[in-house]
Amino acid sequence: MSDSHQTKSATAHAAVDEHPVDFNKYVRLCAVIFVAVLCAVGAMIYISYLPMDHYSWAVKVALILGVATVNAFLVAGFLMHLLTEKKLIYTVLAFTVFFVTGLFVLTLYAMHDFPAGTQTH
Repeated sequence: MSDSHQTKSATAHAAVDEHPVDFNKYVRLCAVIFVAVLCAVGAMIYISYLPMDHYSWAVKVALILGVATVNAFLVAGFLMHLLTEKKLIYTVLAFTVFFVTGLFVLTLYAMHDFPAGTQTH
């Protein structure tokens, strides 16, 4: 009985050691992505405080949206494992990028489209 228990225990330890994902490497990658996301958030906050006499509001919004796009790619690509998925996931991701880009363009296009009588500051 003890021999079979030792064999099962040795097999279980071998299965754990031969796991296809290196856990330490994955935790290190997650930490790097976390630091990159924090830096991206810091960059967006920094961009929002740039002086208005050098950068217009439209330029600041475009820069923040660009940084947010990179931030979304990091989170979706690495933390949600979309970079290692199959063709269907890439297709859905491409449609998402297309429509989000369209929303960004519509937002930037509508910046100067105010209703009649609206006061701008």
